[in-house]
Amino acid sequence: MSIPFRREDPLPPGAVEEIAPGLRRIVCANPGPFTFRGTNTYLIGRGGDVAVLDPGPEGAAEHHAAILRATEGERITRILVSHTHHDHSRGVPGLVAALGARGIGSVPTHGFGPHMTPASEGGEGGDHDFVPDVRLADGAVLEGSEWRLTALHTPGHCANHLCFALEMDGISGVLFSADHVMAWSTTVVSPPDGDMSAYMESLAKLAARGEADRLYLPGHGPRLPEPHAYVSALAAHRREREAMVLEALRKAGPGTTAEALVPPVYGPELDPRLVRGAARSLLAHLLKLEREGLVARDGPGWAATR
Repeated sequence: MSIPFRREDPLPPGAVEEIAPGLRRIVCANPGPFTFRGTNTYLIGRGGDVAVLDPGPEGAAEHHAAILRATEGERITRILVSHTHHDHSRGVPGLVAALGARGIGSVPTHGFGPHMTPASEGGEGGDHDFVPDVRLADGAVLEGSEWRLTALHTPGHCANHLCFALEMDGISGVLFSADHVMAWSTTVVSPPDGDMSAYMESLAKLAARGEADRLYLPGHGPRLPEPHAYVSALAAHRREREAMVLEALRKAGPGTTAEALVPPVYGPELDPRLVRGAARSLLAHLLKLEREGLVARDGPGWAATR
C-alpha cells in the first residue's frame, strides 16, 4: 500500500510558523537523512505560560536564540521532551542556559523518563544524560493557563516516546506525533530500544482515538492533516514489509543476516546513507517475527521456520 508522503515544507530554520493562535513551530537547522530539514520545536501557549516541546540537538545556539526571539516578552514555564534521541532532547541544557541568561529562573523539564536502553546494550542515538524533572506516565495531564496536554506513551521508535494531545481555546483535534508518525517518511525502528511489536501496537493506539485527532504535528517535516488514512497506510506498509522479509528470508536460506536482506527488500534504489537504518528496521521485523514463531536465529543470521 502506498503512503501519501508530504515532503513540501518551505519554513526556513529560525523562522516562526503560526499554526494557530497560541501554537507555533520553529525548525532547527539540523537537516539529515533521518531528520529531514531539521527538528521541529513547538511553542504551546502565549504570554505568561508557554511550553516548549523538543528543544532540538546539542549545540543549537542559533535555534535557541530563535526560540527566545519568538517568545520575547513572554514566559516559558515548561520544557517538554517527546523522547530521548539526540536531535530532540540534547538541546535541553542549552535552552535552559539561554533562559537563565535572559533572567528566567529554573524551568522544569517533562518527559516519560530517561533513555531506557544503556549505551552498553546498543542504546546508540540515545541521550543518556537527560532525566526529566517531572515524569509523565501514559495519560498524564499537563495544564497551562490556556492549554491542556495529555501524554500518550507510544513506544516503538523509542521506548520512552510520548505523543501529546492538545486542548486549547480555538484549537481542537491536534496531536503532537513526534517521531512516531511523520508526514515526510516512515519511522526508523532500531532495536533494542526500538521495537516493531510495540511500534505496531502504538499505531493501533493512535488509530483507536478516531476523530479525536484531526491534525498531527510531527517531530520532523510538515503537518499531517487527515491522519487516520495515513496511519492505516503506515500499518499496512509495515505488514507488507514483514511479508517481504519472510519471502526474502525463505529464498535466501538459513543464516541470512538483516544486512543481507536489505537489497532484496528495499531494492537497488535505496539511498546509501539509509542502508544501515534499513538493516536496523529489518532486524526489528525479524525480532517481531521471532516472537511470533515465524523465524528463528541461525548462527549469525536468521532462518524462516514456516
